[in-house]
Amino acid sequence: MPAPVGIVVRTRHRPGFLRRALTDIAAQTETEWRLVVVNDGGDPAEVDAIVAAAELGERVDVVHIAPGDGGRCAAANAGIRSLRTDYVVLHDDDDRWHPEFLARTGAWLDAHPDQAAVSTATEIVYEENRGGAWVEVGRVPFWAGMARISLGEMMSVNRAVPISFVYRRALHDEVGGYDETLDAVEDWDFYLRILRAHDIGFLGGEPLAFWTQRPDSVGLDANSMFGLAAEHARDDAVVRDRALAEWVQREGAGLPLYMASLQAQLSAQLDGVAERLRAEIRDDLRREIDAHQPVLSRLRGWRRRLGRR
Repeated sequence: MPAPVGIVVRTRHRPGFLRRALTDIAAQTETEWRLVVVNDGGDPAEVDAIVAAAELGERVDVVHIAPGDGGRCAAANAGIRSLRTDYVVLHDDDDRWHPEFLARTGAWLDAHPDQAAVSTATEIVYEENRGGAWVEVGRVPFWAGMARISLGEMMSVNRAVPISFVYRRALHDEVGGYDETLDAVEDWDFYLRILRAHDIGFLGGEPLAFWTQRPDSVGLDANSMFGLAAEHARDDAVVRDRALAEWVQREGAGLPLYMASLQAQLSAQLDGVAERLRAEIRDDLRREIDAHQPVLSRLRGWRRRLGRR
């Protein structure tokens, strides 16, 4: 009988983060899981040695992708193809879980067969490299006060991250895998496809997932949202344009054209309001200076008169 939860760890040239991720997974109170570590173009010997040292036994497999043949989506899909579990979750090598993450999310999906997936309350954990070690320097809630996952809100911006999201593996048979034409936002694109036909549950309250961020880091240590900022912006537009094209093919261009016109008018009005506010602020500052600095006011008036001569 397959284990109920399959975990995919994507990693590339980050041995320290991989060791931490394996320790994090081993600390779960739920022990019925399978793990696939996907080495996306890194040193195979190094990854094999780290996995062996973690002593996770037969519950873990390793998939090696040759340099240049992978990418975020390809690595995720390769890991999922190696699993035969009921549920799937992506655990990127730099993120972490509460020890009860798998137990609580698995129990939710067991108890809610009508839900395609479940996400959890999440904290952003900020880290800095101090003396060669990553040290936590702060925490903030990710979407504080969020109580549900909705299609309407998800259309505006992604409200779930992979470390917080457990879903039924059968969804891939229905909506496909992660889109390998994208370099970023692959999780958001996948959630949108799910939400077209299914509900996604949400476990609020105590944060069970921890999304680590290192805003000042570059290179291999950077988060995708910082290291791939340009790719995020581009692929966000790709996903939106693709959905818009589907609408136009089905319904025609009338409504999108009308909405685009309204947006242009609103932008022009906002620009006008902003300019008026700036002018009012300048006038208020000038009057305030004149009231408290009459000498400066007279000097400014003389300069204007002399400049006209």
